[in-house]
Amino acid sequence: MRGYDYTQPAAYFVTICTHDRAYLFGRVVNGEMKLNKLGAVARRCWLEIAEHFPNTRLDVFVIMPNHVYGIIWIVDDPNDRNDSGGAKDFSPLPFERRTAPRPRGTSKTIGSIVRGFKIGVTKWARQNTNVHTVWQRNYWDRIIRNERALNAIRRYIVENPVRWEW
Repeated sequence: MRGYDYTQPAAYFVTICTHDRAYLFGRVVNGEMKLNKLGAVARRCWLEIAEHFPNTRLDVFVIMPNHVYGIIWIVDDPNDRNDSGGAKDFSPLPFERRTAPRPRGTSKTIGSIVRGFKIGVTKWARQNTNVHTVWQRNYWDRIIRNERALNAIRRYIVENPVRWEW
């Protein structure tokens, strides 16, 4: 969203697609995702996000044959890693944008988090497979504004493998 400060604490729903929507991470069998080696690496890299970005907390995610869906929280307190799945605060509405100057560097933005994830998976793929271009350029994000939206998105992510064959 233009003008939005993507460093502020909030929950973000991200979608990251493979290049040309290629099925690189495995396949769905009877409504369940079966990861191949590259899919397992993508899963491991996703789970390591919080190690590389201590201001994050991970929520539900799924690695699909040609995309990744997940919810990433940016938190004020890196030690706040409760497992309740909820949040103390949701993102402000667009008219409540921060007016503070943009922080130096981008290490705390959703963009830098996604970029780091994509780099990790791509590096492994280039070293261990014949896949050179793993990802589509960029990604999609949606700021999660309330508990109702959060729960709907969680359900969408978790149910994605079952809907795959539809």
